Amino acid sequence: MEILEMNYVNFRNLEDRNIQFSSRFNLFFGKNGQGKTSILEAIYFSATGKSFRTSKNIELIKYNKEKMGSYISYRDLISEKTLSVKIDKKHKEYKYNGKKTPFDEFYGKVNIVTFIPEDIELIVGSPGFRRTFFDGEIAQSNYEYFKNLKDYNKLLKIRNKYIKEKNIKDEMFLIYEEEFIKLTAKVILKRIEYVKNISIILNLNYRKLFDDKKELNLKYESFLGEVKGLNLLNLEERIKLKIQELKYQELRYGYSLVGPQRDDFKFLLNGKEAKSYSSQGEKKSIIFSLKLSEIDMVIKEKRETPIFLIDDISSYFDSIRKESIINYLKKRELQVFISSTTDLNIESKNFRIDKGEIQDGHYECK
Repeated sequence: MEILEMNYVNFRNLEDRNIQFSSRFNLFFGKNGQGKTSILEAIYFSATGKSFRTSKNIELIKYNKEKMGSYISYRDLISEKTLSVKIDKKHKEYKYNGKKTPFDEFYGKVNIVTFIPEDIELIVGSPGFRRTFFDGEIAQSNYEYFKNLKDYNKLLKIRNKYIKEKNIKDEMFLIYEEEFIKLTAKVILKRIEYVKNISIILNLNYRKLFDDKKELNLKYESFLGEVKGLNLLNLEERIKLKIQELKYQELRYGYSLVGPQRDDFKFLLNGKEAKSYSSQGEKKSIIFSLKLSEIDMVIKEKRETPIFLIDDISSYFDSIRKESIINYLKKRELQVFISSTTDLNIESKNFRIDKGEIQDGHYECK
């Protein structure tokens, strides 16, 4: 997969532009605060309809402007296609090949993996942050999971309302409860499968790039306890038992104490939780290994390479780790977008950014 060009109007502090990209490395460099991250954000937003920096659409619109728009053309295994997003202070419009489309059908058309400094929160941050991240990664290449998760979250709100009102004997609640159990089992089963598959790749990438003497694993912790080896029917039975076990506590607290919204994902380095026992350098290496593993998972699921965005590589990694990463990426058939405060001495299409304005791209062969 390859993004060919991008247009944007009124995106943050950027001057309106059309940019054509290289199929391999695209480097955006300049001093801090000039708009490098905003360019990567514009690419990500155009491809997914989301920002990796904010959930508030209004923050993406340039100061003193009423609306914003972005557009990309891209090539997948079949043909060239287009995606565009327009937002104002109240509305958001998605288009695929020039035709309006709902977000459910927009999301996942272009698979894109990001590596940003804030990703360290995947280790040190809250369980909710990790759940949101992994749910997004699974959903990006698996529409069934995207739909099941969306339906589950709707049912969770309904279930919470019935529990808060202590109305769990209502006939409609029992109907909702049956579907709630089925969707809970489906979400958990897909998470189990994903973690099992990505853990193998994660460990290989970490050992290959950073430390071949350590073992890195991703652990899925479910509200049900140990869930390895369980099938869909096993999970449904366990969920029913857990609901019965916690029924009176749920009525006392007034909300659901069962469901995948209670689960967590944890990184273990040599059997110890990375959050508490790993150095800052090890944490950064773990996250980068995870991102490379996401790329491998997308290729496995969709038989197509995703786009890779790397923000602020020059200040995030020391020179040894940075060189190791660049050498690794040179060997992969990926389209890569990188922001940096310095030139990286790679064959790339380079864009210098100064106060939101991008100078014409040029190629550097070093």
